[in-house]
Amino acid sequence: MRRRVTLGFAALRAAALGALVLLVWNPTAARVEAGGASPLVLLDASLSMAGHGGRWQDALDTARALAQGGVIWRFGERVAGFDTLPPTDGASRLAPALDAAAARGGPVTVVSDGAIADLADIPPDLARRARIVVLPRTLFFDAFVSAIDGTRRVSSGDTLRLRVTYGVGGMRDARGGMRDAVRRDAGSGMRDATLAVTVDRRRLASRVVPLPDSGIVSTELTLPASRIPHPGWTALEVRLDGVSDSEPRDDARLFVLEVSPQPSVVLLASPPDWETRFLARTLEDVARVPVRTFIEAEPGRGRWRDGATLEGRAPGDVARAVAGAALVIEAGDPAMVGRFSPTGAVLLWPSQRRLDGDWYAQPPPSGLSPLAGALAGVAWDSLPPATSLAELAPDSSTSVALVARLARRGPPRPMVTLSEHAGARRAAIAAGGLYRWAFRGGASGEAYRALVAGLVDWLLEQGAGSGKRFVPVTYETPNGMPLQWRWTGKGEPRDVVIALAADQGQRVDTLRFDAGGRAELRLPPGVYRYAASEGEGAERGVVAVDAYSDEWRPAVPVVTPHAGTPGGWLTGVALRDRWWLFAVAIAAFTAEWAWRRREGLP
Repeated sequence: MRRRVTLGFAALRAAALGALVLLVWNPTAARVEAGGASPLVLLDASLSMAGHGGRWQDALDTARALAQGGVIWRFGERVAGFDTLPPTDGASRLAPALDAAAARGGPVTVVSDGAIADLADIPPDLARRARIVVLPRTLFFDAFVSAIDGTRRVSSGDTLRLRVTYGVGGMRDARGGMRDAVRRDAGSGMRDATLAVTVDRRRLASRVVPLPDSGIVSTELTLPASRIPHPGWTALEVRLDGVSDSEPRDDARLFVLEVSPQPSVVLLASPPDWETRFLARTLEDVARVPVRTFIEAEPGRGRWRDGATLEGRAPGDVARAVAGAALVIEAGDPAMVGRFSPTGAVLLWPSQRRLDGDWYAQPPPSGLSPLAGALAGVAWDSLPPATSLAELAPDSSTSVALVARLARRGPPRPMVTLSEHAGARRAAIAAGGLYRWAFRGGASGEAYRALVAGLVDWLLEQGAGSGKRFVPVTYETPNGMPLQWRWTGKGEPRDVVIALAADQGQRVDTLRFDAGGRAELRLPPGVYRYAASEGEGAERGVVAVDAYSDEWRPAVPVVTPHAGTPGGWLTGVALRDRWWLFAVAIAAFTAEWAWRRREGLP
């Protein structure tokens, strides 16, 4: 009898302690959740479904049959409700739609052509859960222009250089009439076509290029900017001619640029370094005027090169550009000052005779700097320190815009100074390593942009680039994708009404900026001249929506049909979420205690 009592106590104690150990460990187990919601069908509404060989009508009929009185969602670049209108989205992104479907519950079916752009972003359990129905496109031969890169702002005397990426895809046996439209090169296995640059249906330049057997290649097109008939903002079209393919909507792309009579800003880098590289990039973005960069790899030798092409430039050419510029930036060797005679404003950024250390920037104590408004809101304590600081000796006519302290201690020393003599404005930056602000990005990157923009606006006497509350982030965008805008004005972002003029007519729309100062605008294909229809801003320019889209190009399905997870989907359940385990532990401890009391044991 005593043995049975001891074994009973041990069993109850083991059960109670085992339950406690499991509750402390809290392992997670997978279980199948039944879908209680009505069936959901995710219908691919990207442009590829309506492109050459697409099966949009079949997809509509399939979605209706599979829904069985349930719900149909369209997905593409975004997730939307169901309608029977032709597809308009410029991307096939399935991950957001599957995430929303998982939160809703119920069985899920995906109807698509299989060309999913974000397959790598889809969690495997969501991909296994959904039933996949693939309606592949018919393969075809296609030649296309996929991208154009080049300088956004040029002067009328510059040479415009465009890097054009083009290629072919699909079945080589589906060429159709291409055999008679292009000439075969028996030695290289390639065919010839023509890349033509046009504006307002006027051809500016062309070049015969070889077409590869498959994939994409790049080439450079050059033309004098003086050939562009209209100064200011304009949209060039680069088209692939001489190819008879099955999908003509991806044969051309647009490129928006600005042509001005003379460069407004000239940057002299002697020698070039990281500081001048980040400065040149930021200038092109914030100045909103053409920027010309000349570099001298060996200071004092007079061997200048164009910063964009690295072609040699005679000192006389550099001198003429400096004389005609509204703002000249001399960065690097202080001896460069005096070799040129700028007639406009000057920004000096010497790179020699600096004291190394961690120099932390902060606004001057007076707070009366002309840049105070542009730098309002900068979190100075979060900025990385400058790596060095040169000695500046400001006089009574010089205003100190920024100061710096070594290791945040000691007396403040001038870091940025401003002055004006005989109507000509001058500024000087004594710090080195400020490019790290831009390199870090975030708040530091915005502080760097604000400093450069404030200096440019003050030096140009509130000229080009000032007063603009918003600017385009993307000047051209593929068909079915939104144009993106960024708020650059002072204060909190606010909605702005803009007028848009195109060949199709005029329209008025509203840019609705979010808390981060970003806005999107969805427009049909075309070239649009925009202008703010209210306020005193100087916002105007050109943006374009291409007829081109990656969705027009032939693509092999990356997903395969499967039936999905039957009866629901897998979900993780922690052991502490099972109520009966707590009941086991409590019951075992209670039973042991009651039994001990009955036996008269402690």
